[in-house]
Amino acid sequence: RMNPTEARTRRAVAVLPILAVAMAAVFWLSLNLGSVTTNAGQVWRILWGDSASGNLDFIVTNIRLPRALAALSGGAMLAVSGLLLQVFFRNPIVGPFVLGISSGATLMVSLVMLTSVAVGMVGIVPYLTPVAAFAGALGAMSLVMAVASKVKQGVTLLITGIMIGYLTSAVTSLLITFAEAERIKGFNLWQLGSFSGYTWTELLVMVSIGSVLLVLVYGISKQLNAFLLGENYAATMGVNIRRFRMALVFISCGLSSLVTATAGPVAFVGLAVPHMARLAMGTSDNKLLIPATALIGALVCGFCDIVARILFAPVESPLSAITSFFGAPVVILLLIKNRARR
Repeated sequence: RMNPTEARTRRAVAVLPILAVAMAAVFWLSLNLGSVTTNAGQVWRILWGDSASGNLDFIVTNIRLPRALAALSGGAMLAVSGLLLQVFFRNPIVGPFVLGISSGATLMVSLVMLTSVAVGMVGIVPYLTPVAAFAGALGAMSLVMAVASKVKQGVTLLITGIMIGYLTSAVTSLLITFAEAERIKGFNLWQLGSFSGYTWTELLVMVSIGSVLLVLVYGISKQLNAFLLGENYAATMGVNIRRFRMALVFISCGLSSLVTATAGPVAFVGLAVPHMARLAMGTSDNKLLIPATALIGALVCGFCDIVARILFAPVESPLSAITSFFGAPVVILLLIKNRARR
């Protein structure tokens, strides 16, 4: 007879391939669905290098393919960022959006998009927005950590994140007041959240940096498990707490800001998906939870992107609206379930 640990491990190992197949199915749907009608055979031939009609070839290889890859990788990065924050604060209802990290990134991106900060920086403009987003996310996270070091209540952290969101929104509103009409239009479109319009260069930057960060996260999964049991226990297991906390902050901010910089603020993925992964895997072992969270994040974000694209086609729905419709009920149900257990 198997012990509980072996049973959970077997369940997790069985679930991961199912999630991978589901993610592959969403990726394939993303390549086939849109305002322009295609069939699976045409898409398959284009992917293997057989040219179709000029327009269809361009749509699949330069619009749908980078968008599908961006949605899957962006969802994985946001979800893992949320998982890290929940481990860091040992609080199940935190995430990049709730803690104000996305708001901080949004503020710094607004400075780039609504002002003349980028004037004269032609060579580094493609990289300026991700750098600005990371700086904003890190600044917001630093404020939350400063409050967390003084006050331990989870509610206080949430209120702090909400207040940071209000403050950054106030500054962004002032910037919009004095910005040029064309810049305001571009910023408003970015704020709605979308993986459309991704270029191969933007995708390469996001995926290359994001992949390194995700590998680093998996590399510290053992330390994450120790950290879950308390800082004192982790220290006795040889974890350098100060460096470990800094690494968690750096990686979580990096993952969320990479996505926010290019796709805009995407709500609820970082908050809801780690809970879905725990339910699916039946374990809190981060060695199994990290890949599951990444796969479910990719699956959810890819699916929501398809819905945003086809719901009112040819008009595209804001991605954050779709993820909120999906994520908010999940979080409410989880809160009710946790309350019922008590």
